Amino acid sequence: MTAQRGRDLLIKIDNGTSFVTVAGLRSKRLSFNAETVDVTDGESTGRWRELLSGAGVQRAAVSGSGLFKDAASDLLVRAAFFDATTPNWQIVIPDFGSISGRFQVTALDYSGQFDGEVLFEITLDSAGPLTFTAI
Repeated sequence: MTAQRGRDLLIKIDNGTSFVTVAGLRSKRLSFNAETVDVTDGESTGRWRELLSGAGVQRAAVSGSGLFKDAASDLLVRAAFFDATTPNWQIVIPDFGSISGRFQVTALDYSGQFDGEVLFEITLDSAGPLTFTAI
């Protein structure tokens, strides 16, 4: 894969008929994590840690920050947070594929300087199984 533009990494929310890009995000991040289950005991070979294959919890976290550009996507994000719902989201990774599934908005921050624009930061945590679709 060749170098890609950061602006092409997109975070989209389902509006009921299609996925709408959360507009105005200047920075975005997608992280995958897997918890481990340690089954090491006194008989573990050479005292090396042993992990239980297929156990633990997998999760994904998405974060972004930027400015308000689109009232429709802002409304969807705000409603998802205040209603504590887990709508479908899609994260598009250019020349790689997309990750789709339910996420909950776990943080929504607003800030602004007296001589600048209002900014927002958003954090999403996965709320169920995710699907990867290759491009």
